[in-house]
Amino acid sequence: MPTITKEKKEFKVKEYRRSIVDILRDFNEPIPERFISKKPIFKRLNGKLEKVGEVDYVAWATYIRLLEYYAPGFEWSIRTQYMGDRTVIEGRLTIHAAEGNYSREATGQEDSNVSGYGDPVSNSESSALRRCCAKFGLGLHLWEK
Repeated sequence: MPTITKEKKEFKVKEYRRSIVDILRDFNEPIPERFISKKPIFKRLNGKLEKVGEVDYVAWATYIRLLEYYAPGFEWSIRTQYMGDRTVIEGRLTIHAAEGNYSREATGQEDSNVSGYGDPVSNSESSALRRCCAKFGLGLHLWEK
């Protein structure tokens, strides 16, 4: 619960850490449908990009909100690498629980000359974040379809 000290007139948030068991239990619940969108899948056929299907999708900002809610004080860090024509992001998600700190790492990659939505770094980072979340169980059900 946030508190304000009168002497220094500073806003301070008390440290609060949930049990890792409680965090993982919450993460393993399916993400509510209201947060899930459909993202089109395109494939180059006969020289043209054509829509070939759809996939369930949760925006990276929604994952951040869910992390803030279930695991307040989490940390997210990235390292960027360029490998030929690919942009690769290595991401590390750390959950600070009552019992200690728990981390998962994952990568995301994109063509450096992305022709769709976004840019190669933000697209790769989003992918790495979603994969780290899935390794903790958050949104894992979307990968199992």
